[in-house]
Amino acid sequence: MNLAPLDLGDYIDAQEGLDAEIISPGVPMPTVDAAAAALGVAPERIFKSILFQAKDGRCAMAIASGKARVDAAKLAALTGLGPLKLASPEVALAVTGYPAGGTPPIGHRERFPVIVDTRVAAQESGWAGGGREELMVRIRSADIVRLTDARVADVVQG
Repeated sequence: MNLAPLDLGDYIDAQEGLDAEIISPGVPMPTVDAAAAALGVAPERIFKSILFQAKDGRCAMAIASGKARVDAAKLAALTGLGPLKLASPEVALAVTGYPAGGTPPIGHRERFPVIVDTRVAAQESGWAGGGREELMVRIRSADIVRLTDARVADVVQG
Protein backbone atom coordinates (compact mmCIF):
# COMPACT_ATOMS: atom_id res chain seq x y z
CA MET A 1 0.00 0.00 0.00
CA ASN A 2 1.59 3.26 -1.11
CA LEU A 3 0.01 6.01 0.99
CA ALA A 4 1.08 9.60 0.39
CA PRO A 5 1.85 11.63 3.50
CA LEU A 6 -1.03 13.70 4.86
CA ASP A 7 -0.98 17.52 4.87
CA LEU A 8 -0.74 18.84 8.43
CA GLY A 9 -1.54 22.38 7.25
CA ASP A 10 -4.91 21.23 5.91
CA TYR A 11 -5.68 19.49 9.21
CA ILE A 12 -4.77 22.58 11.26
CA ASP A 13 -6.88 24.84 9.04
CA ALA A 14 -9.90 22.54 9.55
CA GLN A 15 -9.73 22.61 13.37
CA GLU A 16 -11.79 25.27 15.09
CA GLY A 17 -9.95 27.08 17.87
CA LEU A 18 -6.57 25.55 17.11
CA ASP A 19 -3.72 28.01 17.53
CA ALA A 20 -0.86 26.28 15.73
CA GLU A 21 1.71 27.39 13.20
CA ILE A 22 3.94 25.36 10.87
CA ILE A 23 7.38 26.81 10.25
CA SER A 24 10.32 25.83 8.08
CA PRO A 25 13.69 26.92 9.50
CA GLY A 26 15.32 25.73 6.28
CA VAL A 27 17.21 22.72 7.64
CA PRO A 28 16.29 19.09 8.40
CA MET A 29 15.58 18.56 12.09
CA PRO A 30 15.61 14.79 12.66
CA THR A 31 16.73 15.12 16.30
CA VAL A 32 15.76 17.15 19.36
CA ASP A 33 19.14 18.90 19.35
CA ALA A 34 18.86 19.84 15.67
CA ALA A 35 15.33 21.17 16.13
CA ALA A 36 16.21 23.13 19.28
CA ALA A 37 19.23 24.69 17.57
CA ALA A 38 17.26 25.59 14.43
CA LEU A 39 14.49 27.21 16.48
CA GLY A 40 16.73 28.79 19.13
CA VAL A 41 14.84 27.15 22.00
CA ALA A 42 15.75 24.83 24.87
CA PRO A 43 15.55 21.10 24.04
CA GLU A 44 12.72 20.70 26.59
CA ARG A 45 10.53 22.88 24.33
CA ILE A 46 10.72 20.23 21.59
CA PHE A 47 7.87 17.70 21.73
CA LYS A 48 8.58 14.37 20.06
CA SER A 49 5.79 12.08 18.91
CA ILE A 50 6.93 8.45 19.07
CA LEU A 51 4.83 5.59 17.77
CA PHE A 52 5.04 2.14 19.35
CA GLN A 53 3.49 -1.12 18.18
CA ALA A 54 2.25 -4.19 20.04
CA LYS A 55 2.68 -7.76 18.80
CA ASP A 56 -0.92 -7.78 17.55
CA GLY A 57 -0.26 -4.74 15.37
CA ARG A 58 -2.10 -2.15 17.46
CA CYS A 59 -0.23 1.11 18.04
CA ALA A 60 0.10 3.76 20.71
CA MET A 61 1.91 7.09 20.73
CA ALA A 62 3.90 8.74 23.47
CA ILE A 63 4.59 12.46 23.35
CA ALA A 64 7.66 13.41 25.36
CA SER A 65 9.83 16.50 25.57
CA GLY A 66 13.49 17.18 25.09
CA LYS A 67 15.90 14.31 25.47
CA ALA A 68 13.65 12.29 27.78
CA ARG A 69 13.40 8.66 26.70
CA VAL A 70 9.98 7.06 26.54
CA ASP A 71 9.61 4.03 28.79
CA ALA A 72 7.90 1.40 26.62
CA ALA A 73 6.86 -0.60 29.69
CA LYS A 74 5.10 2.43 31.21
CA LEU A 75 3.38 3.12 27.88
CA ALA A 76 2.28 -0.51 27.64
CA ALA A 77 0.86 -0.42 31.17
CA LEU A 78 -0.98 2.86 30.51
CA THR A 79 -2.52 1.66 27.24
CA GLY A 80 -3.09 -2.00 28.12
CA LEU A 81 -1.62 -3.09 24.78
CA GLY A 82 0.98 -5.45 26.21
CA PRO A 83 4.67 -5.33 25.33
CA LEU A 84 5.51 -2.52 22.91
CA LYS A 85 8.38 -1.84 20.57
CA LEU A 86 9.17 1.15 18.39
CA ALA A 87 7.06 1.07 15.25
CA SER A 88 8.97 0.74 11.98
CA PRO A 89 9.15 3.78 9.68
CA GLU A 90 6.75 1.97 7.32
CA VAL A 91 4.20 1.39 10.07
CA ALA A 92 4.59 4.99 11.30
CA LEU A 93 3.81 6.34 7.82
CA ALA A 94 0.86 3.97 7.31
CA VAL A 95 -0.72 4.60 10.73
CA THR A 96 0.01 8.30 11.28
CA GLY A 97 0.16 9.49 7.68
CA TYR A 98 3.55 11.10 8.25
CA PRO A 99 7.16 9.93 7.92
CA ALA A 100 9.20 9.08 11.02
CA GLY A 101 11.34 12.06 11.97
CA GLY A 102 8.57 14.52 11.15
CA THR A 103 5.57 12.91 12.83
CA PRO A 104 3.28 15.53 14.36
CA PRO A 105 1.35 14.94 17.60
CA ILE A 106 -2.02 15.58 15.89
CA GLY A 107 -3.86 14.91 12.64
CA HIS A 108 -3.11 11.22 12.26
CA ARG A 109 -4.59 8.88 9.64
CA GLU A 110 -5.77 6.39 12.30
CA ARG A 111 -6.94 6.72 15.90
CA PHE A 112 -4.83 5.09 18.59
CA PRO A 113 -4.10 5.71 22.27
CA VAL A 114 -1.93 8.78 22.90
CA ILE A 115 -0.14 9.44 26.16
CA VAL A 116 1.19 12.97 26.69
CA ASP A 117 4.00 12.99 29.25
CA THR A 118 3.44 15.19 32.29
CA ARG A 119 6.50 17.30 31.34
CA VAL A 120 4.88 18.15 27.99
CA ALA A 121 1.51 18.90 29.60
CA ALA A 122 3.21 21.20 32.13
CA GLN A 123 4.34 23.53 29.31
CA GLU A 124 1.82 25.87 27.74
CA SER A 125 3.23 25.24 24.28
CA GLY A 126 6.18 23.82 22.41
CA TRP A 127 7.43 22.73 19.02
CA ALA A 128 6.63 19.35 17.50
CA GLY A 129 7.15 17.53 14.21
CA GLY A 130 5.46 19.41 11.41
CA GLY A 131 4.79 16.52 9.06
CA ARG A 132 8.23 16.38 7.45
CA GLU A 133 11.80 16.40 8.80
CA GLU A 134 12.31 20.04 7.78
CA LEU A 135 9.06 21.36 9.33
CA MET A 136 8.01 22.06 12.90
CA VAL A 137 4.65 23.06 14.34
CA ARG A 138 4.19 25.41 17.28
CA ILE A 139 1.32 23.99 19.30
CA ARG A 140 -0.26 24.26 22.73
CA SER A 141 -0.04 21.16 24.94
CA ALA A 142 -3.75 21.43 25.76
CA ASP A 143 -4.58 21.25 22.04
CA ILE A 144 -2.57 18.04 21.66
CA VAL A 145 -4.50 16.48 24.54
CA ARG A 146 -7.86 17.74 23.23
CA LEU A 147 -7.40 16.73 19.59
CA THR A 148 -6.02 13.25 20.29
CA ASP A 149 -8.15 12.53 23.38
CA ALA A 150 -4.83 11.87 25.10
CA ARG A 151 -4.22 10.81 28.64
CA VAL A 152 -1.61 12.80 30.59
CA ALA A 153 0.77 10.58 32.57
CA ASP A 154 4.43 10.03 33.38
CA VAL A 155 5.67 7.96 30.45
CA VAL A 156 9.42 8.60 30.42
CA GLN A 157 12.33 6.75 31.99
CA GLY A 158 13.83 7.92 35.26
